[in-house]
Amino acid sequence: MADQENPETTPDAAPEAAEEAQSAPEAAEPEAAAEEQPAAEEQPAAEAAAPDAPAAPSEPAAPQLTPQERRVATRAKRGRRRASSPEERLEVRRHKAAARRRRREQERAKKTTTGEGTPPAEHGTGTPQVRLGKVVSDKADKTITVRIDIAKRHRRYRKIVRSSSTLHAHDERNDANEGDLVRVIECRPMSRTKRWRLVEVLERAK
Repeated sequence: MADQENPETTPDAAPEAAEEAQSAPEAAEPEAAAEEQPAAEEQPAAEAAAPDAPAAPSEPAAPQLTPQERRVATRAKRGRRRASSPEERLEVRRHKAAARRRRREQERAKKTTTGEGTPPAEHGTGTPQVRLGKVVSDKADKTITVRIDIAKRHRRYRKIVRSSSTLHAHDERNDANEGDLVRVIECRPMSRTKRWRLVEVLERAK
């Protein structure tokens, strides 16, 4: 009677228990797979969030650049990149030379078209200079020493500043005497110190 009342001990109950045991692992496996899939989906999300988390504090810290690197970066921003190859540098020089030629031609055209402009200087190219002075020595043969007195106003203080200089002039006929007021003109070098020639005696010494 005891054996009949206990269903686990009956021979018919043994196959049923084996079937339930086989179906139980099959039901447990889908549940375990379902649990692993959310875990797998959470792991990439955590990995994707992980790189962003340390990147936030690293963004404010900029890399330290040397002064030369800063200059290069500034030139690159402004668009002033230097030519790297010799051909590029040659082309840049050609463009600059052409621009200079155009600018100079325009300046010349302006000078020729605008009014009379500045009058030419008194002493131009090829015009010999003329000086008035007093003879201080006539001892040398065919040579006189002339003192040129200069009086001009100071550029800043506007005061009359007086100075003098001496020069040697060629006197072919020994006409001038000491103390005479003479006019001399610039000429070719006649000796080591003579670059002037006597033109006329303006006033004789008394």
